[in-house]
Order: sequence, then structure tokens, then C-alpha cells
Amino acid sequence: MAPLVTTPPHSVEAERTVLGALILDPDAITQVAGVLEPNDFYDPVLANIYAAIRGLYELGTPIDFLTVTQALNDNKKIQEIGGSAFLAELAGAVPTASHVAVYAKIVREKGVKRHAAKVGRQIEQIASDSEKSADEVIESAEQGILQLSRQSTDSKPVDLIELRDERYEHYTAIYQAEDKEGLCGLTTGFVDLDTLLTGMPAGDLLVIAARPSMGKTAFALNIAKHVADSLDKSVMICSLEMSKEQLADRIFAGALEVTTHDLKKGLLKEADFKRMGSVFDGVKGGRIYVDDDPDTSLVNLRSKARRQQIEHGLDLLIVDYLQLIELTGKAAGENRVQQMSQISRNLKKLARELSVPVIALSQLSRACELRAPPVPILADLRESGSIEQDADTVLMLYREDYYRDESDRPGITDVYVRKHRQGPTGRIELHFNRSRMSYESISKRGVELREGVAV
Repeated sequence: MAPLVTTPPHSVEAERTVLGALILDPDAITQVAGVLEPNDFYDPVLANIYAAIRGLYELGTPIDFLTVTQALNDNKKIQEIGGSAFLAELAGAVPTASHVAVYAKIVREKGVKRHAAKVGRQIEQIASDSEKSADEVIESAEQGILQLSRQSTDSKPVDLIELRDERYEHYTAIYQAEDKEGLCGLTTGFVDLDTLLTGMPAGDLLVIAARPSMGKTAFALNIAKHVADSLDKSVMICSLEMSKEQLADRIFAGALEVTTHDLKKGLLKEADFKRMGSVFDGVKGGRIYVDDDPDTSLVNLRSKARRQQIEHGLDLLIVDYLQLIELTGKAAGENRVQQMSQISRNLKKLARELSVPVIALSQLSRACELRAPPVPILADLRESGSIEQDADTVLMLYREDYYRDESDRPGITDVYVRKHRQGPTGRIELHFNRSRMSYESISKRGVELREGVAV
């Protein structure tokens, strides 16, 4: 018995109707240019015609029978089936262009189904590659499916006039709002820092860097708790250094306002112990997810983040910390600077792909401790590679009392905004409670701005 041949989903009638409408009505392209791609067409000849029409539109050239004919003069396949006569046939078969959007939707849906089948075949092919690990296969599958789901959502070019009206309303709302939190992206919960940053926009990569024991993880946990509890958003923490139990101890100790040491050792005061039940009940579930998988590969991290967004939603991703991420395959043989470049670049791409801010913690080199005072600068980013280039914002933590016991600024942490792609750099002060491993804002006017905007 001959094998069954399955024809991929398509509608030649819908494809021809769309093209006929585009030739018939020069304005019809505005309804489909942001919806249809040339590869949504099953017939390669029709796909070439659509590509030529959209090319004219992108160049601002009027679309009519003559301009389309001229654009396709050098296309041998179209000339073989009649050239201008074939185009006239397409236009003549369409009485009106008023339903072009309906037929474009049909073409698009058929195309998505074919793309889905193609993704399935690609997954099968990757799975058959003996050089690919199971994690790499899973990541490729998830990435293909996630991209497919995004492609299936209609997107259209937005006119500047439409953006103008939208942004005017946004700026007006910010100006008039008494509580401006949440209007410029996720806030950190620290008033001074939010004043400087005006939020953590979706798609941004923020790097928090400091020397060991400066409180990077505590700082990130403070932000995570604010985003989860105050903004009611979903946060995922990929902890490559501490176990989920250790992170939970810090979070719960902070909620109870006791030291992690006292909580773990059972040294609570009776009053604190009596409060523990109600305090723990107040910790929101389903908002902070902690992953301490010992597999610290970049492939695994990206896969986990994509899966988290699909299954539970994801508004903020925190990675603790950059230098512990490992690469697999050929990249594993590169030097560490090249590896860090790949890691930072991929985290930035992941932020854009998932449309969430990504906070990545980073160690600093010992070079800063050779200066007096040892205030960190961008050049101190350890094995920096392209971290400075890829990051949208770089925050650096410094505590004077860590280096000088006689400091007249005990408990004060300087947060230096060393890079800020969307605004000014500067410095703000926070109070660090070392016993509780938590930060607090000092005032609403503790911001020092530097002249100029980071590029």
C-alpha cells in the first residue's frame, strides 16, 4: 500500500483573494501588512508576489497594477505563469477589497498550523541528534513552541499618531498620580531608587554588582518581596549559590523581623514565636518561586524561565549569580570572558523574549579594593565580557563600615547607579540591617544625580 500523503493546511483561494484585493485597492495593504508574512503563503509564487507588494509598501511606493508588475519583472517563476496577465487575473477575480482582512486571517491561521507542524519536525530532528543533550532538546522544543505562540498573535505597525495619544495619556497619568508606583515598570520598593530609575521596564536587564558579603542577595530578595507582596506580581528566583531552604529562611526571618540565625537555631523570643503563625500565614503564596536546581547551565535556566511563564506567569526573573552560570557544548571550551559575554547577551535576549525585567547578580573583582576608598566602578565587573554593554542598568553596592570599623556611617549602603540606559546615573543611600539581612529606605530625598544620561 502506498504511503498516505498529507497536504499541509492551506487555502489557495484565500491566498489569491488577498493578493487580488491588494492589487485592486492600494490602501488594503495597511490592513494586512502587520498580520501576514510572506511565509504564511503556501504557494511560493503567491508568497513572492506578496513579498513584492509589502516591499513596495515599506518603501512608501504606491501599490497598483503597474508598480507590482514592475517589481516582479525579474521574477522568472511569475513570468513563466503569465506575468502581468496573471496579476490581472488575480485582481479581476476579486469584486471588492473590503473583506481582505477576513481572507488574510484565513491565510494566517493556515500558515500558523503549517509552522506548528514544522516545529514538530524540527523537534524530532533535534531529538535524533546524538550530540544534543536531553536538556538542549527540551529547551529547543520550548523555545520553538513559545515563539510559535507569540507569532500566532496578530501584531500591526503602530502609527506615531496612535503612540502620541497613548503616551500623552501615560505621561498625564504619571503627572497627576499621587502614588506614581507601578506607572513606569516594576518598582523596587525603595523610594529613592525608584525616583532615580523610574521603574524596571519589561525587557530590561539589570545587574546588581558588589564584592562578597555586601548584601547582593538580601537586596534582590527585598525587591522580590516588594514586587510579589506590594505589586502582586509573580517572581522567579534562580539561586545558583544558596539552597531554596536558605532563601526561604531569609525571607521568613525578614517577615518575622528576627535574625536568620535565631530563627534557624530556635532562639526566638516567646512573643516572636507566638507571632510566627500569623506572620507566616500572611506570606503570599503563588507569587515567589524559588529554583535551586544544581544544574547551573544557561540552557537549563532559560528553559526553566520559559516554562515558569507558561505554567504560572512571570513578571520578574532574578538570577543569583552570573558567574555561576555554566555553558554547554562548544561554548564550554571558550575562555571565561567570552563565556560571560554569551551569558549576559543571552540573559538580555531572554528578558526581551519573555517581556519581563531580569535582575542578574554579579561579583566584582578585587581591583576595587586596591583603591582608597574601594568604591566600585564599571571596570570592576568581574570577567565582565559584555555585561556592561548588554545591561540596561547597573547598580553597585558599597558599605563603608565593611572596610572601616570607625566609619561614621554605620549600616549605610551606597547604591551607585553606574549605568542607566534610560536616564541619569547617581547614588542613593539605604540602611542595611545586617542581623536581619534586609534594607530600608532612609529618606525620600537621599538621591544624588550626576549630570548627563548613560548611553
